Amino acid sequence: MKFIIILAFLAILASLGSALFFMMRKGDDSRDSEADDALRRRKMFRALAWRVALSITLFVCILLAAKLGYIQPTGWQPGQ
Repeated sequence: MKFIIILAFLAILASLGSALFFMMRKGDDSRDSEADDALRRRKMFRALAWRVALSITLFVCILLAAKLGYIQPTGWQPGQ
């Protein structure tokens, strides 16, 4: 289970890095710069959408694993 969670976190970081790459990448000064700009924005949006979807999926999987007993929450107990 830990392996799956680590892979999910790495996938989230990879999609965030991909979005950052597309956001920071500058196009050249050619005539098609508006088309390149639109394509860059679309790729950045898709990468951020993947990050959100992966984050929500990871959260739901952790809740489901706790509910099914695959992982045991230990947490902080007040008064100790």
